[in-house]
Amino acid sequence: MAEVAFVTQTSPIDEYGRALYAVARSIVRAMLDQLGPEDLEDLNTDRDRVTLRQLAKIARLDRDKGLRGDGFEWAVHEAVVGREPRVSDLVAEAVVKSSRYLRHDQPASLLFGHERAQYLGFLDAVIENAGERAVLLPDGRGHPYAFGPWVALAALGQLAEGLLTSRIQQVWKTDIFLTTDHVADEKLRYVATTIKSNYEQLEAGRGLRLGIVPEAPGMPPGVHRYKGLWVVSLPDPNGFMGLFNDAYSSVAAAIITLGKHVRGPYYLKPSAKGGRLQTQMEKYGEARVVEVEAALNDAAQQDLVDVQHKLVSVEAPSWLHITERRPRVIAPRPRFEKLD
Repeated sequence: MAEVAFVTQTSPIDEYGRALYAVARSIVRAMLDQLGPEDLEDLNTDRDRVTLRQLAKIARLDRDKGLRGDGFEWAVHEAVVGREPRVSDLVAEAVVKSSRYLRHDQPASLLFGHERAQYLGFLDAVIENAGERAVLLPDGRGHPYAFGPWVALAALGQLAEGLLTSRIQQVWKTDIFLTTDHVADEKLRYVATTIKSNYEQLEAGRGLRLGIVPEAPGMPPGVHRYKGLWVVSLPDPNGFMGLFNDAYSSVAAAIITLGKHVRGPYYLKPSAKGGRLQTQMEKYGEARVVEVEAALNDAAQQDLVDVQHKLVSVEAPSWLHITERRPRVIAPRPRFEKLD
């Protein structure tokens, strides 16, 4: 079982500054809740006593456990499985464009991601859920690949490139496999799909055919050809993903400063308002995280977002809520200025 934290929108965006504080509050809260027993043992403190500087010292921004990429990946998979038309209709259109052997029908999603191979039984569950008739449609001409034999190789990650044939050398980058085949006497033809929360981070590769991203200024909603992939750009009518990315960049920049981590590429910098949020957070390194969270809550659009913590099965996910939200601290020492 894997724990994933989702930051979800519950109300419309009002002022951008207050909305930015609201998302930052939920990101900070999710980071705190995801500290495991070993992390708290290393810090030698209780969860509600962890300071922002301590959190920054052990933060893993490149492995955010669902706050950014994984959360979006699980959401897309669940939307396809749940037949949400705003997602599944565009996905079906892209799947058909990716191969002349696939017809326009309700798509089905099979979760993969080599990072999950560490969980007991995951690979067996992937192969079993795919079925005995499953095949992978690779690049170019030629016979498809039988699904089962190479799944264990792809689960090795980048190390698998030397073991896979040239036609599917980068299939280890797959997040989900998609198909629209539902005829009992035919093979189930799957196409490898990569999912990113930022379309600029899409990477093509031998064996990959589809990409799924949220709408962005350079990527309008619909199905497009981009970097050698058929890309599904999911509609984001009120710009929540852009707001989330700005808030995440702001919190990450403050965490990098307080934790003395290696700073990321220049293009990952937050916006001007996000930079002001970052500067304010950096002043409160010695404050407890619950105090920072409460101060952000005072400055935020309080009902904009919520954090959900869910246990995810290695098979078709059935969600279990496992973390209750704790009471917020009253009368916080930190104080955030209005951004608008």
